[in-house]
Amino acid sequence: MSKLWGGRFTKQTDQLVEEYTASITFDKELAEEDIEGSLAHVTMLGKCGILPADDVEKIKDGLLQVQAMIRRGELEYTIQNEDIHMNIEKTLIDLIGPVGGKLHTGRSRNDQVATDMHLYLRKRVVEFVGLLIKLQEALLEKAKANLDTIIPGYTHLQRAQPILFAHHLMAYVSMFQRDLERLQDSYKRVDMLPLGAGALAGTTFPIDRHFVAEQLGFGRVYENSLDAVSDRDFILEFLSNASMIMMHLSRFSEEMVLWSSTEFAFIELDDAFCTGSSIMPQKKNPDVAELVRGKTGRVYGNLFGLMTVLKSLPLAYNKDMQEDKEGMFDTVRTLQGALQLFAPMVSTMKVNTERMRQAVNQDFSNATDIADYLVNKGLPFRQAHEVIGKTVLYCIQNKKYLLDMSIEEFKTFSTLFESDIYAVLQPEQVVNARNVYGGTASNQVSEAIGRAEQVLAESQAWLQDFLEKSK
Repeated sequence: MSKLWGGRFTKQTDQLVEEYTASITFDKELAEEDIEGSLAHVTMLGKCGILPADDVEKIKDGLLQVQAMIRRGELEYTIQNEDIHMNIEKTLIDLIGPVGGKLHTGRSRNDQVATDMHLYLRKRVVEFVGLLIKLQEALLEKAKANLDTIIPGYTHLQRAQPILFAHHLMAYVSMFQRDLERLQDSYKRVDMLPLGAGALAGTTFPIDRHFVAEQLGFGRVYENSLDAVSDRDFILEFLSNASMIMMHLSRFSEEMVLWSSTEFAFIELDDAFCTGSSIMPQKKNPDVAELVRGKTGRVYGNLFGLMTVLKSLPLAYNKDMQEDKEGMFDTVRTLQGALQLFAPMVSTMKVNTERMRQAVNQDFSNATDIADYLVNKGLPFRQAHEVIGKTVLYCIQNKKYLLDMSIEEFKTFSTLFESDIYAVLQPEQVVNARNVYGGTASNQVSEAIGRAEQVLAESQAWLQDFLEKSK
């Protein structure tokens, strides 16, 4: 089989070289985008008088036939045609004859593949904004249902201070909001058209790049042809954003694994998101959460891999850049799976409020409030800290908790203690004492939920506006 670029060559490509250099096994993922870009390109060629109208119509009709074949799964991809671009062009020529070879007028595979990836990632960025919105909705609903649920708050995985479970969930709402905003911000760098840059220097044909951008809905056109074909920043930015989303999902997954263990027993994950053991019939394993945690590493690896590929490349295009796709596709699939599963996993999660309350009652996470109590009575904080440290040590030695102590026992550590100390130590009082913006007091958390719902509505409007414009 002769190559579409084979005029300069006197020998056939070695079979092993074909297999090693071909990208069709993975870049066929870009088939729809390649057709989309080609339709806009050939329309522009006709509009600018570069191709006659009859040729343009034949090519457009042929491209639509190829698109239909792709959607029916009938297009046979071959490594001899190397990549998605050449496979589609060869099929087009087979369908409509030599006129199909005119499609490539005024462009190169270098700007063509960059355009395909911009089109592909533009869709994925919007998709992930939508999936993050669904996850935030699930978290907000679970938070509103647990405004009275108190859980130990941890630092160093040691019980620190009691907090509302809703407050804990709202921390993830905030994390995912930052992720969502990063995706929204990155969109303007994905929303750029490279087509028309040619191999590296532009083209001698009188093309209209801004017309193509308008056809494809791009907001901007690359200013520099060298930059247009060699830029992969937009992919790196996506991989970086995906890595942070996976990091946040992984942190939440770790907590779900801990909370669902017998030792914690704070939650129970729905059976639909767990699996069993082949040998131990009593087991209910949080496999989804564990896999999300584990797959975070492969997403990191895809980011670091592409950064390493690009770090020493001279301008403009180099074959090394073929390595930009597999990691991108893998990250898209990995993140899709994680986000699609996470929202329903959160929604169906059962919260064991009694067990959480028991945990709060059997620790010393209210100790800081005693120190604050003594400070309000005039004792310097450092002295109050020492008093409470000794009080806690006494309780540990005597196998009791702070609320188990008599007022006489309290007074042995400081005469400033009065009977009102018992009200201060109640978990509800401890939680609601943190009545500052962003704190865990119930009214503050309620207000935070309201603010988050407003931000979520703005995100939904952004998404809806995009979907309307893209119709």
